[in-house]
Amino acid sequence: MSICKLETIGNVAVITMTNGENRHNPEFAKSLQSTLDEAIADENHKSIVLTSDDEKSFSQGIDIEWLLPAMKQKKFEEIMAFMHAMDGVFKTLLLAPIPVIAAINGHAFGNGAILACACDFRLMRADRGFFCFPEVDLSIPFLPGMIAFVKKAVPYYRFNEMKLTGRRVTADELEKDHVIERAFEDAASLRDGAISFAETFDKKRTIFGEHKKRLHKEIIETIESENPPLINTMQLTV
Repeated sequence: MSICKLETIGNVAVITMTNGENRHNPEFAKSLQSTLDEAIADENHKSIVLTSDDEKSFSQGIDIEWLLPAMKQKKFEEIMAFMHAMDGVFKTLLLAPIPVIAAINGHAFGNGAILACACDFRLMRADRGFFCFPEVDLSIPFLPGMIAFVKKAVPYYRFNEMKLTGRRVTADELEKDHVIERAFEDAASLRDGAISFAETFDKKRTIFGEHKKRLHKEIIETIESENPPLINTMQLTV
């Protein structure tokens, strides 16, 4: 089964995650990174929409079926390489010289919700799917870089509540908090709305990229300076 596919609609690059629940593992990180690189390399693309073709899920986060056996087998180098690779994906999204819009078509849990927060804008369907940070119930602390860029997407009071309770939040709630730009009726209207929103952008890459570089300077510094010591010493669970 493929993991990510890229199609061009007008000047919009649509990246679709195509691996069911789109759980994050080394293959996912590699595929998404290469697909993002391909989308950005095409100068005709004015924006990117990131979505999923699964009817229930946008992304359900870390692939536990890969991670737990890897931990048990002490494949620490593989796990560390994966964490660094996901940081690479997050940095690519944060610094992309064109807008990246997450079209959240279903459940976005854990690292899947974090992935959406690394994008510039978020849209979500209202009829299905929750947005959730369940790490507090899984004994998995956020890395400092994750905290930094989730704060850009989620108001602090809401992030504090979600992070410490693990509560599942709906699209309507996220719209009221301006975490998402808009909640759509269903998956079809979400896709159409995301592409329509993406088509409104026609910014010069130089200024758009510089805006993001300066806007996210502290976030990138946190990812590059504070994440590696925790990853390299496997301080990933408590």
